[in-house]
Amino acid sequence: MPKTIAMSILDNFLGPAADWYKLTIILFLILNPILLVTLGPFITGWILVGQFIFCLAMALKCYPLQPGGLLALEAVILGLTSPATVYHETEANFEVILLLIFMVAGIFFLKDLLLFIFTKMLIRIRSKTLLSLIFCSTSAVLSAFLDALTVTAVIITIAAGLFAVYHRVTSGKGFDEDHDHADDSGIGMETREDLEDFRAFLRNLMMHGAVGTALGGVCTLVGEPQNLLIGQIAGWDFIEFFLRMAPVSLPVFVVGLLTCLAVEKFKVLGYGATMPIAARNILEEYDRREDASRTPKKTANLIIQALVAMFLVVALAFTWAEVGMIGLAVIVLATALTGIVEEHQLGHAFSEALPFTALLVVFFAIVGVIHDQHLFQPIIDYVFSLDEQIQVPVFFAANGVLSAISDNVFVATIYINEIKEALEAGEITRAHFDLLTVAINTGTNIPSVATPNGQAAFLFLLTSALAPLIRLSYGSMVILALPYTITMTVTGLLATIYLL
Repeated sequence: MPKTIAMSILDNFLGPAADWYKLTIILFLILNPILLVTLGPFITGWILVGQFIFCLAMALKCYPLQPGGLLALEAVILGLTSPATVYHETEANFEVILLLIFMVAGIFFLKDLLLFIFTKMLIRIRSKTLLSLIFCSTSAVLSAFLDALTVTAVIITIAAGLFAVYHRVTSGKGFDEDHDHADDSGIGMETREDLEDFRAFLRNLMMHGAVGTALGGVCTLVGEPQNLLIGQIAGWDFIEFFLRMAPVSLPVFVVGLLTCLAVEKFKVLGYGATMPIAARNILEEYDRREDASRTPKKTANLIIQALVAMFLVVALAFTWAEVGMIGLAVIVLATALTGIVEEHQLGHAFSEALPFTALLVVFFAIVGVIHDQHLFQPIIDYVFSLDEQIQVPVFFAANGVLSAISDNVFVATIYINEIKEALEAGEITRAHFDLLTVAINTGTNIPSVATPNGQAAFLFLLTSALAPLIRLSYGSMVILALPYTITMTVTGLLATIYLL
């Protein structure tokens, strides 16, 4: 009996995850206290960061919240960080948490409009290269004036809707029937290849869109959360921020779009996947059916959603309120004016964002370890010890590497406060402070596309319900981002050397 219970406990641990994965997490949890005693908190802290990245990389094997959460709890118990630090990090990112809770849910209630627009776009634009460029450039422009997480929520909603339509019909069901989109058992072998091609097609578009959020997000004061912090400390308004970043951000923007064209044309690292003819036929039939059966009520709902979407864009562009509060306003307007008033109708909208919100707070615990154990301090000290002329490109590179390892908001916060203290102490001039500030902002925004944990928008995409449907793993995101990482980082680095 004890053996049976023990086996049941192991079976329940992390649910259906593979046994080797479960044993790896158990090994981490056993090893960390030993490492703390033998190697000390600094090295153990770095090892813990690596373990958490491993959990993110295995997101398709097991959602990172549970294994990552166990590592975070252990870090607190071992004293590598404290509940107070975790709370402080969470409080400092409260705007992002509100954004996730309300804005992502708000986008959910605009999905009919988004599906209407992008279904027509996909069946009318037959050039995959042009379609990729539209996804990348549109995401960039929107991210410059809205924010990357909101734009990512939009493209996730679009792709999930398109995949749902195709998968339902391919499984032999009608457009309106209930269906589990994660279950491929109803799909015959003759259509399995089309399904995989459609997944590859959507993976391409999602990565073009995600990289686009980074291209646009670096440019403006409101593009990324850390931009606002940097702008406030530097004393720059919207226009000055844009002009200060332009020598780096604009060349990177152009190179990013050229990279989009190149990877599609030359089919680099998994790009170049086209929409299967069968998928296009299904979407065309779906579009014709929706147009033919659209009632006045459905038309009215589309009009309301369009008006709410316009409100969303204007409110975000002019910063009428915090992003999360605008998202709440979108929920109220989009539901009240379209007849969605029952509690169970509202609940589905929050199911996508809340697991990721919890994961983000767990991530703040790992950031707390980085902060309390000063894991980045040797790198900061080394950069400041260099000759002033090469500090700017080195700041760009250092911020990029550290952002890819941890989180760009956290890295930007540390570095901008460090150079602020140096300025106030008279160790650097205001002109040099301005150059270092540009390097910090561009460094945390551009090279961080290398990994999903580098940017919240990428991490959101990786852990979304869409990712397993289209087989978008940590490794595939790194590979698909690689051409962009190389071209954008090299361009940004050269710009910091020759254009600033």
